[in-house]
Amino acid sequence: MENNLLERITLNPEICHGKPCIRGLRYPVEFILELLSSGMSTEEIMEDYDDLESADILAVLAFATRLTQVKSIHRVLQ
Repeated sequence: MENNLLERITLNPEICHGKPCIRGLRYPVEFILELLSSGMSTEEIMEDYDDLESADILAVLAFATRLTQVKSIHRVLQ
């Protein structure tokens, strides 16, 4: 099922400067992660952005999970 979810995440240099987005809809993965980390629920996000589906939110989480499945992570200072 995770692979099906990940198909919802698209990369296109013409959309959002090539950042990973949901189905080419100009919703970058990082934006949805920011909404979730601010405390918004999946339902609240879908109410505010009616072209998103619950599977899109799950796809964002699956994508973020994949990004953290590395041997090591080095601290990056902003």
